[in-house]
Amino acid sequence: MHIFITGIAGFLGSNLANFYLNKKFKVSGCDNLVGGDREFVNPKAIFYQGDCEDLDFMTRATAGADIICHAAAYAHEGLSSVSPTLICNNNVTGSVSVFTAGIRNNVKRIVFCSSMARYGDIKIPFHENDKVNPVDPYGVSKVAAENILKILCRTHKVEYNIAVPHNIIGPNQKYDDPFRNVASIMINLMLQKRRPIIYGDGEQKRCFSDIDDCIYCLDKLITDPKIISQTVNIGPDEEYISINDLYKILSNKLQFNEPPIYTNDRPNEVKHATCSSEKAREILKYKTTVDLSSSLDKLIKFIKKGGIKEFKYNYMLEIENENTPLTWKKRLF
Repeated sequence: MHIFITGIAGFLGSNLANFYLNKKFKVSGCDNLVGGDREFVNPKAIFYQGDCEDLDFMTRATAGADIICHAAAYAHEGLSSVSPTLICNNNVTGSVSVFTAGIRNNVKRIVFCSSMARYGDIKIPFHENDKVNPVDPYGVSKVAAENILKILCRTHKVEYNIAVPHNIIGPNQKYDDPFRNVASIMINLMLQKRRPIIYGDGEQKRCFSDIDDCIYCLDKLITDPKIISQTVNIGPDEEYISINDLYKILSNKLQFNEPPIYTNDRPNEVKHATCSSEKAREILKYKTTVDLSSSLDKLIKFIKKGGIKEFKYNYMLEIENENTPLTWKKRLF
């Protein structure tokens, strides 16, 4: 079987490629290397450098693939309120280009990696059959891509599944990005003996998912012939944790004794965002195999091995006013 993975140089895509190469599948993929790193691409994979928004490129790159896993995204929920064009072009136009290219090339199945941002500000824990209410452009763009995928696959008789991973952490995660990946940002700053910055009061509640627990669930959505037309949350529904408590755990592990710096809330940030794993347990046999402490240990080991890095502000702020976080305007990370 030939699997094509968008974002193959990124965190999720590179780990997924390694998983399938170990299973002796043919693996190819693309990445524009804005949020990914060429060194994370397994040399056994066929790599195409280019942008998902380019339909002609995607049509050439996906030729011969049986299944597409669309893992590429500018996964910057917070940034989307101040750089909405960047995020929506990538998550809507880019996604539709990937879907269209796959259908042109007669792929059997398309799996789209969505986001828990689809749910927005509703009662927790989030269930797949809840009425979604995204509160930022990123969440809206993910829901739009989901809906277009369903229409195109129904029209052209292509199988699809939608994965909803949340807060994945682990090796190959980009830790020099100031706009996302809170655990990685904190670790990188603490290793530099710098005080991490926490938005708001730090009582935002989240669940963090280890990459290994995400991969085996995605595998079923990608390859199981009996699982079709499903939207499934992927990640734990235990060990809810506040950002303040995440800071305490990391500071203890790294023996960092300075207090964090608190700043204003980011615009449109959902206070409590946790998902139910009931459906994943039922149809994917999901089970948390790596607890949060162990997963953070893996992430710390990866970042220490890679060495501390200066943060790279690779994305333009399209809107700069009093609502734009100072951490980004003044490049405080």
